[in-house]
Amino acid sequence: MRERRHTTRGGFSLLEVVIVVAIIAILAAIGIPRMSRGSRGANDSAVSGNLAVLRNAIDLYAAEHSGAYPAVATISDQLTKYTDGSGAVSATKVSPYVYGPYMRSIPPLTVGARKTQTGIKAADDPNTGWIYDVTTGSIKTNTTDAEVDDGGKKYNTY
Repeated sequence: MRERRHTTRGGFSLLEVVIVVAIIAILAAIGIPRMSRGSRGANDSAVSGNLAVLRNAIDLYAAEHSGAYPAVATISDQLTKYTDGSGAVSATKVSPYVYGPYMRSIPPLTVGARKTQTGIKAADDPNTGWIYDVTTGSIKTNTTDAEVDDGGKKYNTY
């Protein structure tokens, strides 16, 4: 009688490899667009949150300075350092600099062509992330009308 030997394979067949690659491709086609929308949605949420923080800091400043808003030229220092009643700035809390700071640092813009910029100015500038109106105390993103979120809303109207 002859003995039968069972041979074991050492690898995968071509058909098995093709099936696995096809499954991975299908999962990637589903997952990658969802992940990229997720990061964009996170940037939209971040810009909205940063605007809320900036607006709150400006309102707190005005409440402690008899309704006067921070000056355009010194707004970053006035929000992140100690101030006196007239808005003069000091790095340390010594009399009469008893107000503030209202935030630790100016947050960067998280969307648009000026993404990562932290500057605050009254008009567009390459290093400006935020546009500030001293007469009303309003602040908005330094973005164009063409820069919109996933819902089509302009960032500069947030």
